Amino acid sequence: MDLLSLALAALGVALALAVGFVGGRVGRGEAAAVRFRDAARQAEDVAARAEADAARFQERADVAQAELAAARDEVRRRRARLEQRVAEVKERHQKAREKIDAARLRIDKKTKRLAARESALDGAADALDALTAAAERRRTEADALREQVQGLAATVGRRQQELAEREREVDALQARLEEGTARLDRLVEEHLGKLERAADLSRDQARDRLVAELTREAKLEAAGAVKDARDEARRTAQREATKVVLKAIQRLAATATIEHTVSAVPLKSEDMKGRVIGREGRNIRAFEAATGVEVIVDDTPDAVLVSGFDPVRREVARLALVRLLDDGRIHPARIEEVVEAVRQEIDAEIVEAGEQTALELQIHGLHPELVRLVGRMKYRASYGQNLLQHSVETAKLAGLMAAELGLDARKARRAGLLHDVGKVIEGDLEQPHAIAGMELARRYKEHPDVANAVGAHHDEVPMATPIAPLVQAADAASGARPGARREALERYVQRLKGLEGIAADFEGVVQAYAIQAGREIRVVVDTALVSDAVAESLALDISRRIEREMEYPGQIKVTVIREVRAVAVAR
Repeated sequence: MDLLSLALAALGVALALAVGFVGGRVGRGEAAAVRFRDAARQAEDVAARAEADAARFQERADVAQAELAAARDEVRRRRARLEQRVAEVKERHQKAREKIDAARLRIDKKTKRLAARESALDGAADALDALTAAAERRRTEADALREQVQGLAATVGRRQQELAEREREVDALQARLEEGTARLDRLVEEHLGKLERAADLSRDQARDRLVAELTREAKLEAAGAVKDARDEARRTAQREATKVVLKAIQRLAATATIEHTVSAVPLKSEDMKGRVIGREGRNIRAFEAATGVEVIVDDTPDAVLVSGFDPVRREVARLALVRLLDDGRIHPARIEEVVEAVRQEIDAEIVEAGEQTALELQIHGLHPELVRLVGRMKYRASYGQNLLQHSVETAKLAGLMAAELGLDARKARRAGLLHDVGKVIEGDLEQPHAIAGMELARRYKEHPDVANAVGAHHDEVPMATPIAPLVQAADAASGARPGARREALERYVQRLKGLEGIAADFEGVVQAYAIQAGREIRVVVDTALVSDAVAESLALDISRRIEREMEYPGQIKVTVIREVRAVAVAR
């Protein structure tokens, strides 16, 4: 089209030139006409070529437009296929992520089991090391005793020689004694005659009176000796019993786990509370009906509370709610499905905890129902102390004390582990937990000594076996050790105030602070009133008064601080 325009423009120019030539130079007519015709033909040729070129360009443009349309259709088809492949990849990625999450969950469970088994193996290794060390000590003691025996044998040989010499000396002395005895008999006869005449008593009467006096004195001395022997026996028995308990406690190191009746479940946002409640409260009602606990949705920020007296139900509810919140699909059917799955997992963990505990204590042959009840102790607390941990401590203490006394340590550990099993029996019981545990032990064919120790650890039945008092003592030691059980807040605050009040009553005390949860009292004194020597005696006086006037677990450290400060101001 551009060439055509140029051709027309050239034609116009030629016509204009022709007109100019015609108008200006009429005299040149033929030559100008010839040139005009030539220019016209050239212009026509240029126009024809321009039209041909325009036609070719138009044809090429149409082909290009057709190819462009086909390319656009191909791009649309490829984009559709690509979007389909992206959707398939996303779906595969989601499935792979779900499989990875499930695999991670299985790996976490296996890791926990392996950690528990490694802990048990470490405990067994420690016990083996302790036994090896004890055997080495006893071997060393035996070597020392062997050397002592050899030394004593040499000493006995020397003493035999000395004894032979002494026998010869005794024979000589005996001869002299017989001679002196004869002389003494004669003197006694003479004195007796004189005494009879002086006392106006016959020999028989004097003998009877002397025998009566000696008998009375002998009875008094015998009674005193018996009393001394009894006192010594009591002191020795108390000392030995204390030694056995201390050895057992020193060899046992354990921690205490605190359980509560309310569990908190964190939320990602406050909007999740509405999803937990559901439309007209249907979700929360379905959840409470499926778990048997109460869900508390209050003003607590980003959290809901799960309340229930049964710790197993509470743990099932907590885990189920966490999974529902992570999944996001919260409706009655899904709630029942998740709760049932979590309940099966908790039942499996309970059995695993019971088996792991029995393995840790080297207790074999427990009935499966007893194993399950032992595992339930993991979710039960007694006075704030985890029941399973308390039972394990009691078993270890009883076993150690039995070993120290030469009794059956395996029965002691077994009875210690099962002594509180009556507390986790399902259903309402109208009898003490010790009696219920004893009947349970008998039902599942435990040894009569074990059953008696379980029933007698609170004196509900008479103790009929030597391990029964050991289980009772171990139970008391585990519950009474510092930090095992929670102390009421009011009593705790009262004890701290009492500590500070006792320290503040002494002269020269400026301030007193109870720190370390009441395990230490720091006393700041006035340096003008209390010297260094007085500070030491003041610490002793405060500690003695605390011992007299207060009851507390463990021990309390009294630290008296006397500080001298010199202050000057530079102007």
